[in-house]
Amino acid sequence: MLTDVLEINKVPKFQVLFLRNDASQDVEVHEVKQVDFSTVQERLEKGESVFITSNASQKIKSPKTQTKTHKSLKTTFVTAFYIDKA
Repeated sequence: MLTDVLEINKVPKFQVLFLRNDASQDVEVHEVKQVDFSTVQERLEKGESVFITSNASQKIKSPKTQTKTHKSLKTTFVTAFYIDKA
C-alpha cells in the first residue's frame, strides 16, 4: 500500500502544452509536477497558446510519425445561415 502511494507521487501531475502561433504550429508537451507560471507568462507574451491539463483527467500522447495507412474519415456537412436584420 505504501509503495502504491509513493509511485503515485513520482508521476507528473500536469501536462502543459505550448502551441506556437506561427507557420510551423509546433506543439510542445511538458509533463510536470508543478506548473511554472513564469514560463507560461513568457510564452503567452510571445503570442503562443498555453493549455494546462491534469494527468488524471486525460492524457495527450506525443505526435507520432504519419503512416501511409489512412483510417476511414467520417464527415458531417452542416449548413449555416446568417440573417441580417438591416
